[in-house]
Amino acid sequence: MPVSRRLPPTEVTTLQLRISLNDIEPPIWRRLWVEESITLGRLHEVLQIVMGWENYHLHQFITCATHEEQIFYTSPLDDGFGEEEFIARQRDETLVKARKILRLVGDSVTYEYDLGDCWQHTLLLERVVVVNPQEQWLPWVLDGRRSAPPEDVGGSGGYDDFLRAIANPSHPDHRALVEWSGGDFDPERFDRRSLNNALWWWAKARGRHRRLRPDLPD
Repeated sequence: MPVSRRLPPTEVTTLQLRISLNDIEPPIWRRLWVEESITLGRLHEVLQIVMGWENYHLHQFITCATHEEQIFYTSPLDDGFGEEEFIARQRDETLVKARKILRLVGDSVTYEYDLGDCWQHTLLLERVVVVNPQEQWLPWVLDGRRSAPPEDVGGSGGYDDFLRAIANPSHPDHRALVEWSGGDFDPERFDRRSLNNALWWWAKARGRHRRLRPDLPD
């Protein structure tokens, strides 16, 4: 008796998220689609790609604005430096789906990366849409503006100082910071095509999109 094969879905409920890096002007942001079923652990990996971070540091998703009610979703390897109050409110991000904390359009959550530089991002659920994964892979960057700061630049204040130095050839730190940042850092750079290409390889490495290789429009 022939074994029936499960057909791939033709409709996937998808979250449209806007990711904004806090305390930065002009704004640095991304808009993307992710599957409703994505876990916070996988979403962290996607955010690292689309923002241009390099996953060098600890991170956490933080719910609720008031400190007393905050829950911290982190990597299961994060021991919270042994702080009992933090550990009591800590949850494993690999076991929690994004939709659990982004239930309704307009809901938001804070994603913090690098607890030293304290890069806090606001993740806003803008829309819930339906996507055909046979025609469009996920995750997918829709839009965005500007490059994320270099790693270890010293938070928003350090980034302001860095931008002033690399823009002024007479600044005493100009040459050193240009070399430190790779020689070609452009704060206005946003390459959607490159980001979506990186997301395709990220998904393929997880056993998806083996056949689908659609056009990558600019």
